[in-house]
Amino acid sequence: MSKDKIPTNGGRDLGQNPFGALGGLSLPNGPKVDAVPSPAKEPPVKNRGRVDVLRTTAGRGGKTVTVAKNFVGIGVPEKEALCKKMRSAAGCGGTVKDGAIEIQGDQREVVARVLSEAGFRPVMAGG
Repeated sequence: MSKDKIPTNGGRDLGQNPFGALGGLSLPNGPKVDAVPSPAKEPPVKNRGRVDVLRTTAGRGGKTVTVAKNFVGIGVPEKEALCKKMRSAAGCGGTVKDGAIEIQGDQREVVARVLSEAGFRPVMAGG
């Protein structure tokens, strides 16, 4: 082996332990850690308003669509996010059109569950 190379087989000491002098000091112990974690508190349920959930076929060639409408105080980006959650939960397509969320098929229970999780109060209306 040449002079410039350092062996990596562990034969050479590091020389000095930077924490070696701390052993003799009377330092306080760290914070007390509970063995059992405290139960997670659920956030309070927000009431973000009433949302009508209805099933309709009007103007869609006889195809059934679930519509969530009458949102108060939310914008299009949040409606898009809610629509994406509803589509993935229901396993079908959907869109945001004219301020309402439209999900393909009769998915009223799924839509109501997603809205409840988001803090809205879904109300079944119509057919």
